[in-house]
Amino acid sequence: MRFFGLKTCDTCRKALKSLGEAGITPEVIDVRADGVSAEDRAAMISAFGDKVINRASTTWRGLSEDEKAADPADLIAAHPTLIKRPVIETNGQWFQGWSKSVQTEILG
Repeated sequence: MRFFGLKTCDTCRKALKSLGEAGITPEVIDVRADGVSAEDRAAMISAFGDKVINRASTTWRGLSEDEKAADPADLIAAHPTLIKRPVIETNGQWFQGWSKSVQTEILG
């Protein structure tokens, strides 16, 4: 299992705590410190479409209108903190956020 998030993100911390309590230790990728590979960006966009972008984030609000109109893959490459977090990949399946449905899918 791979966990894409930010160490400063409350939702990511909550998700990691729940995973740990369930005995799951994912590979954690900090999108700010580690970045997101082109292959992973493509997989996320394939799984979530333009919903991969968090349009409520501080980073999004700081972008110009021209930047906001860019391709999601280019936006994530330039500003990985725009990813709506966490993104979890396990056994080829991709999950976004830490909603009850995602928790049920991952934790059982």
